[in-house]
Amino acid sequence: MKEDRFYMPVRVFSGREVVRSHAKDLAKLGKKALIVTGRHSAKACGVYDDICAALDECRIAHALFDGVEENPSAATVMKARDFGLQEKADFVIGAGGGSPMDAAKAIALMIRHASEGRDYLYSAGADSSAVPVVCIPTTCGTGSEVTAVSVLTNEVKHTKGSIPHKIFPDLALIDGKYLAGASDQILCNTAFDAFAHLFESWLNADATPVSRLIAEDGIREWKKCLPVLKKEKQPDPDDYDTLMRAAMLGGMAIAHTGTSLPHALSYALTYHLHVPHGKAVCYFLAGYLNEADQKEVSRILELSGFASVEEFHQTYRLCCHDLGIGEDQLLPVIEQGCREVSSNPARCAKAPFACSEELVCRIAGFAGKQEGN
Repeated sequence: MKEDRFYMPVRVFSGREVVRSHAKDLAKLGKKALIVTGRHSAKACGVYDDICAALDECRIAHALFDGVEENPSAATVMKARDFGLQEKADFVIGAGGGSPMDAAKAIALMIRHASEGRDYLYSAGADSSAVPVVCIPTTCGTGSEVTAVSVLTNEVKHTKGSIPHKIFPDLALIDGKYLAGASDQILCNTAFDAFAHLFESWLNADATPVSRLIAEDGIREWKKCLPVLKKEKQPDPDDYDTLMRAAMLGGMAIAHTGTSLPHALSYALTYHLHVPHGKAVCYFLAGYLNEADQKEVSRILELSGFASVEEFHQTYRLCCHDLGIGEDQLLPVIEQGCREVSSNPARCAKAPFACSEELVCRIAGFAGKQEGN
């Protein structure tokens, strides 16, 4: 019998006005917070104001670093680290989508290891201790608030991927109200990222009965919002809460299993062609489902409200739209991605079936055929 494990040390609070109501929990983490955000969205959706009000209420000093770009780079992490040290920050609050939250974890790592340089981010086996981290999501895809993963762009090697350090947040504060200002496209792109997390975790060589229970619960929650994603219904506060819950459960699921081939293949599209992350991942998901055990695929597709792989893929295209990239640009990038993924044993090991370059190309090729319809 395979050993079953469960470890998710993040304290999670979900609900309306949860940032303000847990001001005292924030105050316990340190004397000065470095607030890490993207350039605009944290202020636009109100989360930055809520964080400042909660910290001010407890007389906790704070400084803002709002320079995190989409797909944050190691250089940005180091710039934020230096700013945090200059400000004498002793804990980090990441607020936004996956990029600010992933960056916040890496920044917290580097503040703890103040004497280390950029290469420490990629030092496998090195000490992963970090100053306390809080994550507050404002999109419904990444689940980074409950994972130990920090995905960065390595601008030296021209790649995107997880750093080897595992940094769980100490606290996650989840409020669906921050989704209210998101565009339809951001809502769909990030929600389909959560969908991929749930499916890639369930159809995973490292899946366990517990991780699959979490994924199935997330799939059921995600299904409730399908009319919103298909624009058949205007979202209400309950829908926003449900989308956040599905994303959180997707994060909990991949915290145990990791992601699989669709995520691995997606990084080339995101890095080289700037395709939004969730959209890039689900571009490859139907091909992945076609290669998996069809009884298992049918089971989880039914849970999510789809009768077939084809129906899922058409719904994905309806919600997220086609890539809109010509074959002359797209094919070389996909071919390069297939070579890189199929030659990387760690990335192939997550698939619940034998992996080869031919199979990886078949997964990628399915999406291309559908795109050309």
